[in-house]
Amino acid sequence: RLSLGLIPNIKKIEDVMRNFNTKEKALRAGEIVVLGVPLDRNSSFCRGPESAPQFIREALFSESSNLWAEKMIDLGLMSGWRILDDLEFLDQGAEFAKIESRINALLAKKARVVSLGGDHSITYPIIKAYGKRYKNLSILQLDAHPDLYDELEDNRYSHACPFARILEKKLVKRLVQVGIRTLTGHQHEQAKRFGVEIIEMREIDRADEIKFDGPVYLSLDMDCLDPAFAPGVSHHEPGGMSTRAVLQIIQDLRGQLVGADIVEYNPERDPQRITGMVAGKLLKEIMGRMLEENSKNA
Repeated sequence: RLSLGLIPNIKKIEDVMRNFNTKEKALRAGEIVVLGVPLDRNSSFCRGPESAPQFIREALFSESSNLWAEKMIDLGLMSGWRILDDLEFLDQGAEFAKIESRINALLAKKARVVSLGGDHSITYPIIKAYGKRYKNLSILQLDAHPDLYDELEDNRYSHACPFARILEKKLVKRLVQVGIRTLTGHQHEQAKRFGVEIIEMREIDRADEIKFDGPVYLSLDMDCLDPAFAPGVSHHEPGGMSTRAVLQIIQDLRGQLVGADIVEYNPERDPQRITGMVAGKLLKEIMGRMLEENSKNA
């Protein structure tokens, strides 16, 4: 287990977390569940994101902050959300089937799932499950990379390929990518082929125009942020968004948020836990947004 560095009182944090950790069988329709998906076997360059879920949860509950989202939603008092145990991957080669099966089971109970990766390859099996439940699903992807390669390093299921697989299968009606700053010629052609809407980082002001009709899934790669704000990622790509810009997109998102993932946080590259605290903040605001929707629909 990695050292948590600047996050103190670990036993107390774990005790608090247990209050929110309940079994899947008790789920009620509309509840939000946080599910760890600690898989990084499809990473390129370096590994490490498989250890991220525990650190994101511990950052969420750190005594250095609180459980209030910025729009005055107190997660500490709000019902309607819970933390489930992480998925365990024992059989290599069966990981995607296990992810899809678990998400399917949660969606069958009308839960909304926030998955903590792991690398970005986990989004493909998650969306395979979501695509069955939401026929007009859109994805908002915040990322430095479009992840549209047909294959990378002879791996069609690399973390650089999930959205090519999703679009090939026609699992969503619309993919909007924001923050992209590594577009290659091949991925540009892939984007044209699949009709992807890309707002590159150099034109980030256009993000204000984004609007969705119907259900939307948020896929948040931590490297959408500039490394100055989130150094704990495998692929440092300068010129990205600020933490405030990402929070603004989450808070102002026009559409029904039905699920999300936070991926590519690498604690191995985050010795001061700066990025872990950013990921915890983003998780809190995503859940605050979803709980706010619950309140409006009650």
